[in-house]
Amino acid sequence: MAERMRKDQAHKLIDHMADDSTWDDLIHEIYVRQVIDQGLADSRAGRTTDVGEVRRHYGLAE
Repeated sequence: MAERMRKDQAHKLIDHMADDSTWDDLIHEIYVRQVIDQGLADSRAGRTTDVGEVRRHYGLAE
């Protein structure tokens, strides 16, 4: 489930953007924030995978 947005969070995000930011810049910032928040929630819930396991899966050196 997506985290509920608070208006003060949205205002803070916009206030920290450059004055010449575009709608695309705003959408990107929202997307990045959403992905980070979801990753933190997954981590707190124990939905993680060991780095070594991921590297083995993709055939990467450890």
